[in-house]
Amino acid sequence: MPPEGSLFVKPRVLIDAAAVPADRGALIRYVDGLIAALHEAGADLAVVCQRADAERYGHMAPSARILPGPPAITNRGARLVWEQTGVPVLAQQVGAQVIHAPSYSIPIRSGLPTVVTVHDVAWFTEPERPGTGRGSYVRSATRTAVRAANRVIVPSKATRDELIRVLGADPTRIDVAYHGVDPVLFHRPAEAEIKRVSDRLGLRGYPYVASLGTLAPRKNVPNLVRGFAKAVQDLKDRPALVLAGGLVESAGGDLEVDAAVRELPSGVRVVRTGYLPFADLAGFYGGALVAAFPSLVEGFGMPVLEAMACGAPVLTTRRTSLPEVGGDAVAYTECDAASIGTALRALLADPARRAALGDAGLARSQEFSWAMSADAHMVSYQRALER
Repeated sequence: MPPEGSLFVKPRVLIDAAAVPADRGALIRYVDGLIAALHEAGADLAVVCQRADAERYGHMAPSARILPGPPAITNRGARLVWEQTGVPVLAQQVGAQVIHAPSYSIPIRSGLPTVVTVHDVAWFTEPERPGTGRGSYVRSATRTAVRAANRVIVPSKATRDELIRVLGADPTRIDVAYHGVDPVLFHRPAEAEIKRVSDRLGLRGYPYVASLGTLAPRKNVPNLVRGFAKAVQDLKDRPALVLAGGLVESAGGDLEVDAAVRELPSGVRVVRTGYLPFADLAGFYGGALVAAFPSLVEGFGMPVLEAMACGAPVLTTRRTSLPEVGGDAVAYTECDAASIGTALRALLADPARRAALGDAGLARSQEFSWAMSADAHMVSYQRALER
C-alpha cells in the first residue's frame, strides 16, 4: 500500500477477462476473486469478457463497465486476434488508463500502460505437455509480455525468482501479489455438507485421501498414486485415493496415471471423479483424511490454500512457491513415490497430528485475502501509469 498521506490516484483499469476458460479452474478463481475485491476497494474498472459471462461480472462488480466481446471469441484463435485489435479499441472507448491482462498474453500496440500476470514458468521448465500444441505459443507470448509490459504481476516470490532466472526479467518491474481465498466457497464444512459430497461421489462415508488438479506432469499424480499404494497396502481398513479435476493441460496427461493405477495391488482403491463443481469443493476437502498435492512446480498453489481453508490436513512439497503458501501449517514430503508413501502413512496413523494441521491450515489460510491481493494489484497499476 502507498504511504499514508501520499497522493494515490486510482487509474481506470480495463481487465481483459475474455481469456477465462469454460472449465472455471484456478484462472477463473483468480480473475473472479480479484475483480470482486477491486470493486469493493473502489477501483475504477472496465471488464472485457465473453458474452456468456457478462451478467455474472455485472453482479460481481456493479460499478464496473462490462464490455462483452463478439461471439467469435469463444474460439481461441479468434480471441487471440481480437486481443490485439479489439481490446485496445475498447480501452480507448472507455477511457482506460491501464490494461491488465490476467494471463501471460497482452495486446502489443495498445498505446496504453499494460500490466500482465504471469502465473508460473512451467511451460519453460517442465517437459512438453503432449497433445496440446500450445507450448511454443505460450512461451513466445510470455517472453513478449515480460519484455513489453510496464509491470509484471506474479503470485509468489518463487515465481518472481524463476522469471528472473529463466527469462532474464527485469526485477524492478515485477510485483508480487499473493492470491486470496473465497471464504464463502472454501470453508470448514458441516457434516451434512461432507455427507452430501461423499454420497454424490459414491463414497457414502468411505474414508479417502483427496487430490484435485489437472493431470499435467508437474502435478506428480503418478507418484502420488504409487506412494498412496505404499502407504495403505498393508492396512486393514484402507482409505481410497480420490483424484478430482480435469485434463485441462494435457490431452494425454492421464496415460501415466492410468499406468500407475493398473500397477496397484489388489484392494487399493483409486476413484477419479472428473470435474467437481465449486459447490462440492468444501465438502470434498473438508471430508478428507488428508489433502495431498505433491507437485513438482507451482506458481502459487491454489488447491493447497483452498484445502487449508476447508480445514483439511495438507501434504505437499517444498518445491517453488508451496512453502510460501503452506508455511508451518502443512506437512511436507519429497516428490518420489517412496517419500510420499512414508509421509502419507505417518499422517494416516496420527489423527491428532491431522487435527492439528487442519486447525493450523485454517488459521493460516485467513492470512490470504483477495482484499490484500487487490491492494497489491492497485499499487502495480499505479506504478504502470507512472512509468
